[in-house]
Amino acid sequence: MEFFIANMAPIMFGTLIVFLLLGFPVAFALAANGILYGLIGMELGLFSASLFQALPQRVFGIVSNDTLLAVPFFTLMGLVLERSGMAEDLLETIGQVFGPLRGGLAIAVVLVGAMLAATTGVVSASVISMGLISLPIMLRYGYDRRLATGVIAASGTLSQIVPPSLVLIILADQLGRSIGDMYRGAMVPGFLLAGSYILYIVLLSIIKPSSAPALPEEARAFREPNGSRGGRSLLVLMLISAASAYFLTLWLEKDTAPVDEKVVVSLLLWGLTAFVIAIVNKVFNLKMLSALAERVTFVMIPPLFLIFLVLGTIFIGVATPTEGGAMGAVGAIIMALIRRRLTLDLMRQAMDTTTKLSCFVVFILVGSTVFGLTFRGVNGDLWVEHLLIDLPGGQWGFLIVVSLLTFVLAFFLDFFELAFIIVPLLGPVADKLGIDLIWFGVLLAVNMQTSFMHPPFGFALFFLRSVAPKEAYIDKVTGHRIEPVTTGQIYWGSVPFIVIQLAMVAAVMVFPGMVMHYKAGQSTVDPDTVKIEIESTYGSNPYGDDSDPSAVFK
Repeated sequence: MEFFIANMAPIMFGTLIVFLLLGFPVAFALAANGILYGLIGMELGLFSASLFQALPQRVFGIVSNDTLLAVPFFTLMGLVLERSGMAEDLLETIGQVFGPLRGGLAIAVVLVGAMLAATTGVVSASVISMGLISLPIMLRYGYDRRLATGVIAASGTLSQIVPPSLVLIILADQLGRSIGDMYRGAMVPGFLLAGSYILYIVLLSIIKPSSAPALPEEARAFREPNGSRGGRSLLVLMLISAASAYFLTLWLEKDTAPVDEKVVVSLLLWGLTAFVIAIVNKVFNLKMLSALAERVTFVMIPPLFLIFLVLGTIFIGVATPTEGGAMGAVGAIIMALIRRRLTLDLMRQAMDTTTKLSCFVVFILVGSTVFGLTFRGVNGDLWVEHLLIDLPGGQWGFLIVVSLLTFVLAFFLDFFELAFIIVPLLGPVADKLGIDLIWFGVLLAVNMQTSFMHPPFGFALFFLRSVAPKEAYIDKVTGHRIEPVTTGQIYWGSVPFIVIQLAMVAAVMVFPGMVMHYKAGQSTVDPDTVKIEIESTYGSNPYGDDSDPSAVFK
């Protein structure tokens, strides 16, 4: 019994892991574990029953947390966009732009995945959309199945690191930091990760050209009367728009403006400039632009505008993340309405899924609150703190152990469960070690991203498996027999991208400036170093009353 009392915290944590491995729902496993050991702790006299009197107020605090309102807003925005056909149009258009290159279709998938991540933040929507649209095309033209499935699953998981990611909202809430700062910190690692995927595809297409062939001539849809594809017109339009946006940004923004603010404003101005040129060309029938250039402009501008509406308003301080999510949801509905794809059935499906996911998040958070209350009651937080602070290597030892722990737990738990179970335990320790919690949160987010790719429990792999062909079929375009995609091919296809994700974890750890740029423009004064000195001026009262001392504050 003495051993049990002295080690109740690790026993409680171990019991939770057993419950999860047995397949119990995470929310109820957390709550039941907390209540069970709470009763045991009260019986053993470790704490009084009054501890649980704080529980109703804590649960009410979760429900009334305005920050968590961003979760249903961003979820609704992503689902409306996914069902309105934006992903299909983007994949088709960008696929035509890069299709003539080796690996062009895979590069298009990564670019569309990054754009969907910046507008939706929902992994399931991205993976399923790209799996349904691009996988049949990649199989049709002879792509290696492991490359095709791996790039779709990996690109879909960009939604968890590229703002407005749901996991970044949860991490910011659990670490007690600003969602806007978390978004700023995650931008560079997110887009570098997308760039790393493209670099891998390019290298593979050079080393093994047969794994990523170019689109054949008959599959290239956009042709000009002279037989050209119109790529030169597109390049000229992009260069002119980019130059105009650059000079407008210099004119509008001060040199002290944060980098992320300049990037978002530049993207908006670039898109608006290209859009205006395309509109003038179409209205006056000037024939300055090719069909490909017009198509790319009209397809890409709406998502770029939505990115500004969501992230731009957050970064320049006009809106909070919750308000940005609300504007994004309204913007997605308006876009679907303009495209004449907004139906009652679409809204019903999107709102039903949003409600389920929001309830899922809140129930896990309530369960983790019950668990956390008891865990702290038995001094579990001190047990974790002593366990991790005493690690050899100081900050580096802590970061390496936490990264390995997160990677291993990601085999069994998804990112919501990881965020609600381990982050509240690790955050205070990281803070005591002097680690910036925004940097720490982004590091965890990149690491947790692997939870979607781990065989055999990776959710992105499950989503892709649900839409990948399970039986052989005859392709409608070529008339050739297409063999089914096996689960083993999906699993092996994920391995190179998991390695890339782990390399990004190491890069964020070694080069903290990738994240710490979020502090640009912020005050460099540390409030903890501010001193107030009181200098007595007794006898020098300007009003002539020498009996009352006065003070000068510096």
